[in-house]
Amino acid sequence: MSKPIIYTDKGSGPVVVFVHGFCESKDIWKVFAEKLSTHYRVVCLDLPGFGESLLDRDEVSMEWFADEVHQFIKLLGIAQFTFIGHSLGGYVGLAYAEKYAQHLNGLCLFHSTAYADSEERKINRDKTIAFIYKYGADLFTQSFIEPLFLLKNRPILKNEITVLKAIAKQSSEKGIIATTAAMRDRADRTDVLATLKKPVLIIGGKNDATIPIAKLEELSQLSPMIQLAEIEDCGHMGMYEQKEKTFEVLSEFLYQNK
Repeated sequence: MSKPIIYTDKGSGPVVVFVHGFCESKDIWKVFAEKLSTHYRVVCLDLPGFGESLLDRDEVSMEWFADEVHQFIKLLGIAQFTFIGHSLGGYVGLAYAEKYAQHLNGLCLFHSTAYADSEERKINRDKTIAFIYKYGADLFTQSFIEPLFLLKNRPILKNEITVLKAIAKQSSEKGIIATTAAMRDRADRTDVLATLKKPVLIIGGKNDATIPIAKLEELSQLSPMIQLAEIEDCGHMGMYEQKEKTFEVLSEFLYQNK
């Protein structure tokens, strides 16, 4: 590991590791971690460049993040665990499954996908990088968060959005730029999903503009090991927009795959 990964570690029992999304941190999982820690050992980490974990390089990849998570897991003495990744965290989870599947009890893609970026999405990633170089990371992170939520949910979750903007502001400019490029260049991992001999849960928001539910329905057909939970009235942030429902679905998955 290049720099120490900062994390929280609560409870005892089967191990669950939560990995946040882009411009997020371990703090997005606080409520879930608190509830689950009565029955599980729950580890929430900050990926390098986000939250409190420092990044000491200019280039990263999903494979590199997966290796960092693996070294971190080994340091904690964890042999088997369930990987839960939101968005970017899911991309890291798939890279982890490709390299270290023997350590997984299961994998949850929480508003995430196995598909590579489309050409249009790659262009938008390049625009993001150019914007940050020109205007700085703060302006980007303050405009990035709100569109992740379904429009009708935004007034109700005003306080949560404010908190998420503060979390996003913790992200380092180097981390944002390097990770944007890594997401742009990540491999298609539909073959990993299709051949993974571990239980997979995909949680998708029916109104998610970032990860269309139709694409997740396609992914769910790749293997009988995959189950899809489609969440109503939800954009890209189910842990806030539909807290009870996403927690219920996730809890059931963990219970079935202890």
